[in-house]
Amino acid sequence: MTQSTVPVPITDLTGAGVSIWLDDLSRERLRSGNLAALVAERGVVGVTTNPTIFAKALSSGDAYDAQLAELAGSDVDAAVETITTDDVRAAADLLRPVYDATDGVDGRVSIEVDPRLAYDADKTVVVAERLWRTVDRPNVFIKIPATVPGLDAISRTLAQGISVNVTLIFSIERYRSVMEAFAIGLEQARADGIDLGPIGSVASFFVSRVDSSVDAALEKIGTPEALDLRGQAAVANARLAFEAFEQFVSTDEWRSLVASGAHPQRPLWASTGVKNPEYPDTLYVSELVTDGVVNTMPEPTLQAFADHGVVTGDTVRGTAVAARRTVETIESLGVSLAEVTDHLETDGVRKFEDSWTELLETASAGLKAQGA
Repeated sequence: MTQSTVPVPITDLTGAGVSIWLDDLSRERLRSGNLAALVAERGVVGVTTNPTIFAKALSSGDAYDAQLAELAGSDVDAAVETITTDDVRAAADLLRPVYDATDGVDGRVSIEVDPRLAYDADKTVVVAERLWRTVDRPNVFIKIPATVPGLDAISRTLAQGISVNVTLIFSIERYRSVMEAFAIGLEQARADGIDLGPIGSVASFFVSRVDSSVDAALEKIGTPEALDLRGQAAVANARLAFEAFEQFVSTDEWRSLVASGAHPQRPLWASTGVKNPEYPDTLYVSELVTDGVVNTMPEPTLQAFADHGVVTGDTVRGTAVAARRTVETIESLGVSLAEVTDHLETDGVRKFEDSWTELLETASAGLKAQGA
């Protein structure tokens, strides 16, 4: 990455300590050189995927036709796992120089466990182990959703030295449980003599979906005060999540793990594409700038920030009091953020299950077409 080819907003953002990851992956991105270009010219230092992303990739164009022909006659679940792990392995290889240069902090690529297992800890651990072995790259993250059963799976997976991206986090309460699950996993790994140094983790805290849900409730209330609060819940919620992170890393429990070589589980801002066209298209980037976090963006958000994003300094640290006041004001109007985030978690799992079904159906059709 050279200074001359990277737009100033991007260098300002990375200079403020934000790691830019791309929330997308496809065979076409890999083959066309698009991902390599985004690494070189847009500061991308990581990639996240999910079932929706792979469902879209497989249903678009012909990039997977040759592999589908090779896999014709295979079990569809096995074929999907082969296709997706091949893409993730290729992306991990492309980003390996970043991983090496940052001592494993960045250069990571995430792949998600079958979302149909979100409420089954035992099966999640089995699949996480298999994905880790199959991709066979040190810079892969296995994504596990932060459901209650998922918390146990997260600890058990980390305890084996497997790096984890915890996904679908919406509430501060659940985020605190995620950080505790992270610590439990590292403590078990340490007890078993596993080197904590290579174990990486991020906690994917979802942003825009919170505004979508809260805004709908505020619009239903319809008072001027309620309407004025639209577009504020998600950023406030994320800023309070960062406060919880700061509290966690100041504990004796965490200091003990650091002394044993552990690296922080960085907050990762997910779902940062703006869904309301009335809001600035860089809202969930510019308002969540602080050192030591990841922002994973869909490409339109990344390109928008590269074009006209502005970094005004740290917009997270020191904001907790104001953020708490915003949340309290919203709740005083009768909008329960706990109810909103509970619903978002359930809905998030369901949407990923639907995307997984779509992925399987697309792969099945492709296998039949290529095998005909």
